[in-house]
Parts: sequence; structure tokens; C-alpha cells
Amino acid sequence: MYLPRHFALTDWPQIGAFVDGAGSADLVTFDGARPVATLLPVIWDRPRHPAPADAGAGADTGGPPDLGRLLGHLALANDQWQSAQPGAQALAIVHGPQAYISPAWYESKQRHGRVVPTWNYETVHLTGTLTVHRDPQWLRELVTRLTRRHEENRPGPWAVSDAPPEYIDGQLRAIVGVEVTVTSVEAKQKLSQNRSAADQAGAIAGLRAEGGPGSAEIASRMAASLRAREPD
Repeated sequence: MYLPRHFALTDWPQIGAFVDGAGSADLVTFDGARPVATLLPVIWDRPRHPAPADAGAGADTGGPPDLGRLLGHLALANDQWQSAQPGAQALAIVHGPQAYISPAWYESKQRHGRVVPTWNYETVHLTGTLTVHRDPQWLRELVTRLTRRHEENRPGPWAVSDAPPEYIDGQLRAIVGVEVTVTSVEAKQKLSQNRSAADQAGAIAGLRAEGGPGSAEIASRMAASLRAREPD
């Protein structure tokens, strides 16, 4: 990932909350001829407090960093799990909100006009070694955890045990588990931190006036980022 220092996110709890909140990732592997990708729901099992350097690529920690495991599943009919070589490197791309930023919103446009459009967004890239799981018990535990995560706050949560056992057994035979042993985490918040406070404030106002979920969320995160950098 291209990651200028001013856009880098290094706060480990914040990175974890971002991945948990997204709940899914594009799993990218190489089949020997071209990249292959599948969007899948994921769970990131990770340490609570890794060494600060562990949350980035190329950290010299005296050994492999413990950055956890990213867990998910693919359809058995999806060729991706067979085309990736055993122990192959995989990339999981976790997407956040994004929005177009018009240069018309910048205060500096009125002063000198040397401004251009940009695109603001948040994303996390997790890279590591891929393992495929066919064990029914492993798969059952994964889908139970995924289901519990997305159902537990509902008024009438559905559970895997609500379905007939033989039906669930058949469904488990139609999927394969994937596990990425994470060796690198790169997190990016591109929220116009390289612009003046006046330009950022203008972009926030423009996004809020424009409306839409992406624009509103980016505006909210830009405002929080701007407040965090204001002197006490």
C-alpha cells in the first residue's frame, strides 16, 4: 500500500475496531496467471496489545510478529481456494467509507486557485500466509462465531442450532475455511490531513451539504481528526 506518513493509522485498538466494524474483506490471491479476489465475511483474532512496531510492515521484532489470524470461508465451488498454492501469500483488503473531495470547497481556492480534486477514504490491508480448512468442526465453529457476531444484538437472534443438524451438515460440506496468518498490517486514513485546517473545514462543510452515507461518514471522521490535532 502507498502509505504517506501523514495518512498512516498506527493505533492498534482503532485498527482492530475498524476491521471488526467493516466485518468483511476482499481476499486476494494469485492463481499462477492472474490475481483472484472474493469478498467474504471475516473475523480477525488478534492479540490485545502487540508491540507498537508490530502493527506495520517490515517490523524488526526479533521474530515473526504476532498479528493474529483472519478467518473466513469460501464456497466449495469457488476455484480460488484450489488455485492458491499451499502456504501462498494472501492479501485481505478491508474497506471503509469513501468520498470525492471537490477543490471548490477549499478556502485556498479563493486565495491562489492551485487546488485539485482528491478522494478520501479509510482502508486496512492485512497480508499473510493462507491455510485452507476442510475439517467440519473447524467450519462449524467459524460459522457459529460469525452468526453470533451478526445476530446477537437482534431482538430474535437466529442461531446455527436453530436449523436441523443434517441441513447444517450439508451446508458445511459446501464451504471451505480460509485462514490468513497475518504478518503485516497497513492501515490508512486519507482525511485531508495534508491540507490546512481551513481547507479541511471547507471540505467537511461541503461533504455535509452534499449528503449521502459515504460523504456524511467521511465528514464525521475528518472532523474528529481535525479536532484531535487542535492545540489544547
